[in-house]
Amino acid sequence: MKKQKAADGIVIIKKYANRRLYNTESSSYITLDHLATMTREGRDFKVVDAKTDEDITHNVLTQIIMEEESRGETMMPVNFLRQLISMYGDSMQTMVPGYLEASMDSFRRNHDQFKSAVEGAFANSPFADIAKRNLEMFDAATQAMTPPAPAPAASKDDEIAALRNELAKLQEKVEKLG
Repeated sequence: MKKQKAADGIVIIKKYANRRLYNTESSSYITLDHLATMTREGRDFKVVDAKTDEDITHNVLTQIIMEEESRGETMMPVNFLRQLISMYGDSMQTMVPGYLEASMDSFRRNHDQFKSAVEGAFANSPFADIAKRNLEMFDAATQAMTPPAPAPAASKDDEIAALRNELAKLQEKVEKLG
């Protein structure tokens, strides 16, 4: 098989009918665990159906989340999943992806600020190694929740209003922590 890589540095993964995944960059078969690791490392990839060349990245990422959730400690609470499912078919459905992505971006920024504060507080103390390990586990968990690219929002005004609302909520939380 010939090596294939998208022009913008995205690694192309081909999924065959027998459910095998082929990494065209490394010319090797890989597993969903490999794709999860690539995601955590920040590697950008696109999964395409080997026969039709259809982009199936969203489906494969969803499958990775399902497998991660089934391994033990779940990250997504049942109530959240129910709320998410209830949004399908709702008039606000087109806004949900953008909102979730903005929320996760805000969460990551807050996480980075919190991480810096904790690292500074525990520097040169016996708890520094424990805090560092805990933050690394937290990092791994947040990286697993990186959302796929959002669908276009219903309107820019609605999207801006939703982002402002989320920002206000997050600001309140940050002030409570401070």
